[in-house]
Amino acid sequence: MPARRHGLDELDLRLLRLVAERPRSGLLEIARLLGVARGTVQARLDRMTADGVITDFGPNLSPAALGHPVQAFTTLEVEQASREHISATLASIPELLEAYIVTGPGDVWCRIAGRDHEHIQQVIDEMLKIPGVRRSSTVITLSAVVPHRVQPLAEIVIERPAS
Repeated sequence: MPARRHGLDELDLRLLRLVAERPRSGLLEIARLLGVARGTVQARLDRMTADGVITDFGPNLSPAALGHPVQAFTTLEVEQASREHISATLASIPELLEAYIVTGPGDVWCRIAGRDHEHIQQVIDEMLKIPGVRRSSTVITLSAVVPHRVQPLAEIVIERPAS
């Protein structure tokens, strides 16, 4: 039996690959493809969900297909004492796809989507109106070289021994 790292083994990895490749397949079909019982698939999915390995079963949506093809990364410089209020207010902006408090230059990095460049500017202006946000710096994305992914990370957890 292979050594388990971070609660994953080879069957978990195969299960994760199948769920990613065939997100609309049912548990019975996945179990058949893996050659295990349906209960085994359910138990492993439940464990990986409880462990926080699987964070979502929902569909991945395309901002472009939703009419927001322009994406940008905006760095906000903020007053540290206002971070909690700023975070809550940022969460209310639907065009904000994700935001992170970071170290280094800037305090909060945001990925936003807009209908066009003018709309991106409107979203940035909305962010700048939040009390405690001092300034922003923005870059517009041209294309995705490597889109968001996590599956390769799951694979190295199994394939590469921890040092």
